[in-house]
Amino acid sequence: MRPVFITRLSVFLPNDPVSNEEMEGILGRVSDRTSKAQMAVLRNNGIKTRYYAFRNGKSTHSSAQLAVTAINSLFDEQLPVDQLDLLSLSTSSPEQLLPSHASMVHGLMGKKNVEIVTSTGACCTGIQALKYGFMAVGTDNAGVAACCKSEKVSTWMRASRFQTEAENLERLQAEPIIAFEKDFLRFMLCDGAGAALLQSKPNETGISLKIEWIDIRSYANELETSMYAGAVKNADATLTGWNELSVQDWTEKSVFSFKQDTKLLGGNIIAKGGEYLRELMDKHGISEDKIDYFLPHLSSEYFKNEMITWLKKIGLDLPPEKWFYNLTKVGNIGSASAYAMLHELFNSGRLRQGDRILVMVPESARFTYGYMYLTVV
Repeated sequence: MRPVFITRLSVFLPNDPVSNEEMEGILGRVSDRTSKAQMAVLRNNGIKTRYYAFRNGKSTHSSAQLAVTAINSLFDEQLPVDQLDLLSLSTSSPEQLLPSHASMVHGLMGKKNVEIVTSTGACCTGIQALKYGFMAVGTDNAGVAACCKSEKVSTWMRASRFQTEAENLERLQAEPIIAFEKDFLRFMLCDGAGAALLQSKPNETGISLKIEWIDIRSYANELETSMYAGAVKNADATLTGWNELSVQDWTEKSVFSFKQDTKLLGGNIIAKGGEYLRELMDKHGISEDKIDYFLPHLSSEYFKNEMITWLKKIGLDLPPEKWFYNLTKVGNIGSASAYAMLHELFNSGRLRQGDRILVMVPESARFTYGYMYLTVV
């Protein structure tokens, strides 16, 4: 393969930042009640502000529009969009089952005919989309690739999506409070898009990021589903998909909401990620002196101390100055989070030629992990 470089990065965060106190004012309150889960979730995740493409009960942007805005920011007069060969896109929250997310984004862009590919899933789809672009440019199947990850989850989490379930619970003489597994993610996830431009040559002026390697592994053969949407989880840990459920179930069980088995999450997300990283350290000869910046996609600051402990166990005692993440101010944007971190670091003025960056992306849907190693050139 020929060398591949990230030459430009962009992020689009819609509308003004939303504070913790403003969240339910935008998403709404289920049965006009303040969520019992909200304070505990926000206290643990450490997020202070986030962004929503949703205001006054209406969407301001679709997931595809978020992506187009981020992608267009990668191009200018020096590098016009007409030079684009490949759109490699990902999302956990498309507006439709078909056409693909990439088709919708390409349609909105209205530019030249290009190759498109869509990665679907959860947080690792962003790094999966980037790996496709990396391989395409590296094998000379594309000269210029735009890899973009966009998330639009606010419309999935607004109160009206849960109101029918709450009313049904009340009819059964129960409190109209939705289960924690559904309420949990209402105060974790948010909207936004991040994009990266890949080329076979670095920038003539300014820095670029050479992609040394991208490795991804699934543990779905060992572990059951933890985060899911469009399905219900059965007692035997299998899923029954929306197309096997009645239309009535779709609303009364909030089938299309994002749900998280938090016990399964806490017991596995750090341990399996550490196990895989230990293998990659041996495979690629990585040690703590070869990492200048560590960019972990944290869904919550709750996991930071446990992650530090695991890193030390596998031989990576990374001091605070090597850690870089922006969860607290941009929120958990799912598959776009890694690119929001890279974008901020790339434009911070801190990077110097020769610096080495390790990016970690865990996914709890059914436990997949992606790692990327970059060198500043």
